[in-house]
Amino acid sequence: MRRSIALRLAVMFALAAIAGFALIGVALHQVLGAELARHRRGEVQGRLDDVRYMLEHGRSAELAQRTKEKIRTLTDTAEARTRYWMWSEDPLWRYGEDAQQVAAMALEHRNVVDLPVGPQGRTMSVLGADLPANDIRPAVRLVIGVDGYSYDRTLRKFEIALVIFTIAGAAIVATLGYWIARVGLTPLVQMSADAQRIGPNNPGQRLRLPELPPELFRLGTSFNAALDRLDSAYHQLETFNADVAHELRTPLANLIGQTQVTLGRERGASEMREVLQSNLEELERLRAIVADMLFLARAEQGERAHRLVEASIAGEVEKTVEFLDILLDEAGLTVGVSGDAVAPIETSLFRRALTNLLQNAIQHSQPGARIDVKVTSEPSQATVAVSNPAVAIAPEQLARLFDRFYRGDASRRNSDESHGLGLSIVKAIAAMHRGSVFARSEDGRVTVGFSVALRH
Repeated sequence: MRRSIALRLAVMFALAAIAGFALIGVALHQVLGAELARHRRGEVQGRLDDVRYMLEHGRSAELAQRTKEKIRTLTDTAEARTRYWMWSEDPLWRYGEDAQQVAAMALEHRNVVDLPVGPQGRTMSVLGADLPANDIRPAVRLVIGVDGYSYDRTLRKFEIALVIFTIAGAAIVATLGYWIARVGLTPLVQMSADAQRIGPNNPGQRLRLPELPPELFRLGTSFNAALDRLDSAYHQLETFNADVAHELRTPLANLIGQTQVTLGRERGASEMREVLQSNLEELERLRAIVADMLFLARAEQGERAHRLVEASIAGEVEKTVEFLDILLDEAGLTVGVSGDAVAPIETSLFRRALTNLLQNAIQHSQPGARIDVKVTSEPSQATVAVSNPAVAIAPEQLARLFDRFYRGDASRRNSDESHGLGLSIVKAIAAMHRGSVFARSEDGRVTVGFSVALRH
C-alpha cells in the first residue's frame, strides 16, 4: 500500500514530538518528584522540631500534659494526615496507639522513611528523634508521621496532564507537519504536472528548471538530461532503421533485378555463372552488414574483450599493414609507424579495428600520399592514431564519424565503397577494451584513432 510523503512526514513529526515531549516530561517528572519529596521531608522535619523544641526547653511541671495538648492541636483529626507518637518508660510521657512499636521502627532510620503506620495501614512519611532525659522529664522517643497523599495526588495529576498534553501536542505537530509537508511538496506536484505533459506529441517539452527550488534543481536537471538522451537515442534508432533499410534495399534490389532479367529468357551456362557470381557478391555484402550489426549489438550490450594478451601495439600495426599491403600498393600509398606501447588486447578485435582505420584512410587518400600511424602511451591508456592527408572535415561531421552508416559527404572519394559501419566497429572495439575514440581535422590532415586501457 502506497502512502503519501506528506502522511509519512506527518507520522514522523508526530513520533518525534512524542519522543521530545516524553523526554521533557520525564525530566520534569523527576524534578517535580524530587521537589515534592523535599517539601515532604521539610514538612516532617518542621513539625517534629516544633514539638521537640517544647520538650527540650520546657520547664513546667505540667510539661507532659501541655505537650499532649499541643500534639492534639497539631494533629489533623479530620483526615488523620498528621500523627504523633511519644514513648517513654514513664507512662505519663506516652502518646499514640502502638507508640512503642512505631518508635522502634522509626528510630532504626536516621532520615525520613515511609512506613505503613497510617489509618488502614496507609503509608506515611515518618521521622523520629531520641530525646535524652533532663531535670524535668525522663528520656522520650518522639515520632511524627505525615501522610503524603496530597503530594502523591499532585504528582498523579501532573502525570495525567503530561500524557494529555503529549498526545495533544503530538496531534497538533502531526497536523501542522502534514500541512507543511503538503505546502513544501507543491514543487514536486508541479514537476509531476510538467512531466505528465511530456509525450509523443510534444517530445521537446521539459521541466521548467527556473521554477524549481534549489533542492529539486539537480533532480530536474538530471531528468531533463535523461529526456535529452532518450530523444537522441530515439532519433538515432529512427535514423538507424532508415539506414538499415537503405543499405539492405540496394543489394536486395540488385539481386531481384538480376534474377528477373536472367529469368526473362533462356541463358547459357556462362551467363548464368556471371549472374550467380554477381548475386554471390551482393549476398556477401548482405552477410557482412548483418554480421557487423550483430557484432555492434553485442558490444552495446556490454560485452568485453576476454582473450586478452600483453602485446606490442606497434607490432600489431605492422602485421595489419602487411595484411593490407596489396591494397596499399594498388592505391600507391605508404604507411609510417612511430611509437610503441604494450597493452592487454584481444588481438583479433584489435587488428579488426586497425584494419577499419587503415581502410578508411586508404579510401580517402590520394595516390602517392603517406599514412602515418602513431602509437603513444599514457599512464592509464595506449592510443593509436591514423593520420592521412585529406580535405578538411567540418566539426559537425567529425562528431558523427563514428555513427552507424554515416559516410559524411557522399561526394567524397570512394564514399560508396563501404556500408558505413567501419568506424562504428572501431568505437565498439575501443569500448570493449575500456577505451574511447577520437577524430580531428587540422593542417590538411584527418586523424582518426582509438585508445585501450592499460589495466583491466
